[in-house]
Amino acid sequence: MKYVDEFRDKSAVRDLISRIGASSTKRVSFMEVCGGHTMAIQKSGIPSLLPENITLKSGPGCPVCVSSRGFIDQAVALSRIPGVIIATFGDLIRVPGSYTTLEKAKAEGSRVEIVYSILDALKIAEKYPDRKIIFLGIGFETTAPSTAAGILMARSGGLKNFFVLSSHKVMPPAMRALVEEGINIDGFIGPGHVSTITGSAIYEELPRLYRLGCVISGFEPVDILQSIYMLVMQAEKNEPKVEIQYKRAVKPEGNRKALDMLDQVFELCDDWWRGLGILKSSGLRLKNEFADFDAGLHFHVEVPDIREDARCLCGDVLKGRITPDECSLFGKSCNPVNPVGACMVSNEGACHAYYRYHYHGR
Repeated sequence: MKYVDEFRDKSAVRDLISRIGASSTKRVSFMEVCGGHTMAIQKSGIPSLLPENITLKSGPGCPVCVSSRGFIDQAVALSRIPGVIIATFGDLIRVPGSYTTLEKAKAEGSRVEIVYSILDALKIAEKYPDRKIIFLGIGFETTAPSTAAGILMARSGGLKNFFVLSSHKVMPPAMRALVEEGINIDGFIGPGHVSTITGSAIYEELPRLYRLGCVISGFEPVDILQSIYMLVMQAEKNEPKVEIQYKRAVKPEGNRKALDMLDQVFELCDDWWRGLGILKSSGLRLKNEFADFDAGLHFHVEVPDIREDARCLCGDVLKGRITPDECSLFGKSCNPVNPVGACMVSNEGACHAYYRYHYHGR
């Protein structure tokens, strides 16, 4: 409990709020690009503690939210192939595709298994050697190394019935795209989990090219408030830079072993992000030497044309252009029980977090 108490200490929170209020003279907007931060900020009521001149915006930090409906469409089509078992994290199963979800495909007879890690998917492949197991690889630099490790384990173990459908993405291109599109951002609350893998160097172009600071933050109230204070001081001094608040977990050099596995298995490719479109070198695909594990190359399925719901404003929410309650569907036809968009499904989605901790049935 000592660890929790230290980073939720009320006196520390009050002190940081006082420091922020006393130091902040400019009107600024800071954006978090981590779904864990989005949930933590809303759960802790951080926006209500800040002075009116400081605005927090939620960015494209939820990998489930930014992925294409086409990825779900492809996964559903693959699930309908006889002998195929889809292995997926639980937050994907209810994400809407163009016409259906993996949850509905499962109800209709497809074999869709919820797993907690790629190791669970490997165990399924070992248990059912006569079936073809497709793991849905999703997430940023945080989870991509574990997918790489799983593929290396499958190869060393001689598993011929294990495949990955990758929707893995990397964060820096999205951060650049937000700035270049003209989104009003004065600094980034940097993703803590991503940065434990990558280190801090991937953000150095932000102050160099865009004059924007980035503070890599932990997830407790004291962490977040201290990171905001650090960004405020950067803005006040007009000295944008990359700083690490989350020093107990993040090192400047990152996790070399995880990065080596990532480089061994994956290569960069262009990929589509909800709200941002196709971003150059923003996705991760399997290298040619691992093509035998690439579900997209091994299986050929017909996927319907992607159909987006024009009423859903998830794209604008993910860019920080609007808050979730500015979407006409929010809290009405779109809610956690009946989500219209991916941002309402995932526990790390901005709409889900806003609904759960901020929305009062207005």
